[in-house]
This record gives sequence, C-alpha cells and structure tokens, in this order.
Amino acid sequence: MCGIVGVYNHKESSTLAYLCLYALQHRGQEGGGIVSFDGKKTHLIKEHGLISDIFSKKEKLASLKGSIAIGHNRYSTHGENLYNNIQPLQFKFQGADISIAHNGNLVNLKKIRERLEKKGTIFQTTSDTEYFIHLFSHAHGKTIEKKFLSAFQQLEGSFSVIIMYNDKLIIARDKYGIRPLCCGRINDSLIFASETCALDLIGAQYEREIKPGEMLVIDKSGEHSYKIASANPKHCIFEYVYFSRPDSKIFGDSVDKIRRKLGKNLAIEKPTKGADRVISVPDSSNTTAIGYSQRSDARFEIGLIRNHYIGRSFIEPQQQLRDFSVKIKFNTIEGVLTNRKIVIVDDSIVRGTTLKKLIRIIKKTNPKEVHVRIGSPPVKYPCFYGMDFPSKEELIANSKSVEEIRKYIDADSLEFLTIGGLLDSVSLPRDCFCTACFSGKYIEPIEKEDK
Repeated sequence: MCGIVGVYNHKESSTLAYLCLYALQHRGQEGGGIVSFDGKKTHLIKEHGLISDIFSKKEKLASLKGSIAIGHNRYSTHGENLYNNIQPLQFKFQGADISIAHNGNLVNLKKIRERLEKKGTIFQTTSDTEYFIHLFSHAHGKTIEKKFLSAFQQLEGSFSVIIMYNDKLIIARDKYGIRPLCCGRINDSLIFASETCALDLIGAQYEREIKPGEMLVIDKSGEHSYKIASANPKHCIFEYVYFSRPDSKIFGDSVDKIRRKLGKNLAIEKPTKGADRVISVPDSSNTTAIGYSQRSDARFEIGLIRNHYIGRSFIEPQQQLRDFSVKIKFNTIEGVLTNRKIVIVDDSIVRGTTLKKLIRIIKKTNPKEVHVRIGSPPVKYPCFYGMDFPSKEELIANSKSVEEIRKYIDADSLEFLTIGGLLDSVSLPRDCFCTACFSGKYIEPIEKEDK
C-alpha cells in the first residue's frame, strides 16, 4: 500500500508534495514525510500521523526549501511501525544525499540480506525499502543510472519508487507494474504520484503512466528513460476493487467506471429477487452499489452514514460498549432500512468481523431481510505484493465456505462476484492483472523463507 509523490523543478515543490500526499492520504495513515533539495542540501520532516497533523504549522512546510521534493504516506506491510521506517528514508553515498519513497512489497529479501551482510552492510531499519539503496551502493557500474538499474534488476516483488539523488529524480516501477504510478505536468514542472487524484488537486495535467519495468531519470539535461526488464503486466486488481480513490485513473482506466462495472456484473451473476433497497458500506463500495442497483429492480439509497472525523488515536470508553468500533464509524438511517428487504453491497470481505458487527447494527432497525453481495471473489490467499492481508489465518474465506461465512455474519444470503465477473469488468486483457489473493496463482513462485 502507501502513497508516493515526487515534484521536479517547481519553486513550491514541498507545498505541491504536501497537497499530493493529502490527496493520497487513503493509501497510508501511519506516518508520512517530505524531503526537499535546495541545490546544496536536503531538508527532511517526517513523523507518525496524518499529513495534515504533521504539517499543521506552516513553518514546517516553509522550512522545506528547494525546487525538488519527494513525499510518502506510510501503510506498513513490511517492517514495524517505527519512526526509523517512516519514509522518505535518507542515506549518504560518496557525499551525495539519497532519499527514497517506496510503494510496494519486495519478496526475495532473505538471500539478498545474507549476501549484503557478508559484504559488511548494516541495516538501519526493518523496512524492505532500505534494500534498494544497499544494492545500489554495492552495484557495479560507472554511472548512477547503471548502478540503480542493477539494483532494480536484482529485486522481485512490487515496487513503485521515487528517489532523489541530490538534484536528480529517479522514478522506477517493477516489470509487472503491480502498483500504480503516473506522471503529470505544470508548465515546466513534472509531478509523479501514485494516483491521478493527486494531480487533479494541484491542477497538473496528466501525461502518462510510468511503464512497467521503466526507470526514468530527470535532471538538468532532461528526461531519460531506461528499461529495467520486460514482462507481461500484472496490475493489482484489488486497486480497482477497494484501494484506489474512485476519482483516480489507474492502469489506463477510471476507477469509478470499473467499480460500476463490478456492481453491474455482480447484479447479473448474483441477483436478489424482490429486494427493496440497495445500500453501500461507505465509502469504497459506493459506486459498486450504484452499479448493482442499475442492473436490479431495487433502488439505491444511502442507508449508512460514515463518520469521517475519527482520529487514529480515538480513545474508546472504558465501559466496553458492544460493537463500539463500528458504531463510532457508521450509523443507520432507519427510514431507509425498516421493514424492507435490504441488499448490502460491499467491496470485499477480508476478516469478516466489521461486516458481522455492521449487520448486527442494521438489524436493530428491523429490516425484513438483510442480503449481502460482495463486489469481488472471496479473498482466500495472502498477498505478498503490498496489500494488507499477509497470512492465511487472517482470511475468513480461507477456512470457511460461503455458507459458513453467511452464518458467521448473520446475513439472510451471501454471494460473491466470480473471478470471471471480476475480469470481465476491466478493459485490459484478463492476463494483465494479478488475482493471486482470489485465485492463489501468484505472479512468480515465492520462496518459503520470503513468505
């Protein structure tokens, strides 16, 4: 997961990076940071918390001087939630400052770590992002570009990275293009971001995606593109299902458009006869629910209201209130639900605990029936490429049948979109997507020690 941004050749680079990270806050809330380069030295601010809290004082942002900046929102899928792991990470190499922001998850680390430690490498963090820089420092090659190419070619898994090497920006994407990364422009300034919603906020014109297996180097001499490796794309389809913002364009398509198709295909495959209302679990399933309603006789209504102002450190009352963690997030609209046959459309079921509590709250409004339709197949397998379900034990669909999950969440019926219906919803060819979390078919074999 995580959100990354890079800004090149803009006098307010750190402000633009801040605004982009604000738009990408959904990609990580554990911590964040921005580093800038003023032509002589770098300036870094990173902390735990939300971007708006980290830079709540204008003086902080003003201290990040320079026309080049990179930034990061952290959602940890590798390494503990420690200060040292908050990005951008910074290093020194032969007098140069190197800063790096990474979105993704590397998988072949054990053998690389053993090899690096034999060469005397000392690791400062528990983040897989650090491996990029150590591989770079030990790589053969007379130029910076060749050394980074060598580092990228040794790594497996998912990575979209932005590196600031003094006054250079190095942007790279793994050969499968698993995680999104795009480029935009404001006059002579270049902006790189995980999603296009960040470009929209600052008024940048979208130009293109960074190609899978591409390394792009930006410096005073211009833009230079290099090929890391070639492979058939394997974009993460869960970015469409849940993770990316609906107003973004990723992998060449509108997220909102794909989610509406998911809902329509779900309604065709798994209709709910005689349903009165279709409701979503806000916010990620809103457009999927609209798509479902458009292919059914039931009208879409807002039946749940989400509280968007819950801080990460919200203190639960000492008195243990049942379902409090869900109640603080959602409340029901009784007039929509009471005495009606309700279809709840959600994007996915990972652990099932939230939906179980939510249905219990909904049933207090006395609906006739509560049916659940999920806009993706059952998540049965762990993700090793950056989504936050890394072990089988956490996944309810790995150990329970659909009927057992239905009983657990206490719904009148439960149906999932098929893998075929999922792949029929996207515009690119079916084999351009990774569906490992649903199918168990991983992009490449993963060694046991790396799992």
